[in-house]
Amino acid sequence: MRGEKSCGAVIFARQGRETLWLVEYMRRGHVSLCKGHVEAGESEHDTARREIAEETALSVEFLEGFRERTEYSPAQDCMKEVIFFLARALSMDAVPQPEEVARIAWLPFDQAIAALTYASDRRVLTAARDHLRRVQR
Repeated sequence: MRGEKSCGAVIFARQGRETLWLVEYMRRGHVSLCKGHVEAGESEHDTARREIAEETALSVEFLEGFRERTEYSPAQDCMKEVIFFLARALSMDAVPQPEEVARIAWLPFDQAIAALTYASDRRVLTAARDHLRRVQR
């Protein structure tokens, strides 16, 4: 069985007193968090930062202490590991990567959870929200 690895982030921004979460409506039909394949020589954070820039054109700041791992099988003889960080967007001026991302939305937590296609992404988003609440006390 071959293995693949991707890294990305749960991205949030503040609009007034509200926290909004970024979700990507992918051209393949699913709604996802921002992530992509690790390239040779990249660290996990390097991959996440590059993928965020490519898919959204955003600059972000990673929050310490959050690293969530998921694993799934995208094909019969392949296991994929995905590492997610938590990142604050430095602006909300996201631009979708035309080849992969149909559109980007900034949503309140309940709407973001409802929009995400996969349970693993919903679990990661919930963990990110809970972590953010803990560190902002």
